Amino acid sequence: MTTSLSTTSYALLGLLVFDGVSSQQGMTGYELKQRADLTLRFYWVSPAMSQIYTELDKLRRHGLIDAVDDTAGKRTTRRFVITAEGRTSLETWLHTSEHEFPILKHPIALRLLMGALMGPGEIEAMLDGYTSALAKRRSELESVREMLGDDPAVAYPAHVAEWGLAYYDAEVEIVDKLRKKL
Repeated sequence: MTTSLSTTSYALLGLLVFDGVSSQQGMTGYELKQRADLTLRFYWVSPAMSQIYTELDKLRRHGLIDAVDDTAGKRTTRRFVITAEGRTSLETWLHTSEHEFPILKHPIALRLLMGALMGPGEIEAMLDGYTSALAKRRSELESVREMLGDDPAVAYPAHVAEWGLAYYDAEVEIVDKLRKKL
């Protein structure tokens, strides 16, 4: 009965098994948001806090995660742990889901499509801003890649980080070619 799960739900299940520590002690919704912001944002939309809690509720209803209340200290903290059924569901999704083509939502390309309505200086400024943003994002991802190091336990996240770095490099190359044509 897990066919109604979103890709975001599966992403959260994956974040819960990302390393041995979180899968044993669980993670709070806030910790999941931090991990999503650190990892997912480079290649997938990082969900809002409200979306994370909505998806966590759905995963609990499906029996794919458990919520454990930790009452150590003055306040209660709810930690989420993936269940055996949740891990099975995640693995089934990984092995059987469609290999969808990514949906490109590129605001710079959209604006450039209507570039005739903009002046050359405005287009140049837009491309300058974009290449600056690319450099900043690439630097952030490069830090993540360096943090991952050569640990075999995180080899796949390291590969994804390298893919992202190549993507940012390709975007800069595309902008450079566009500049020459414009």
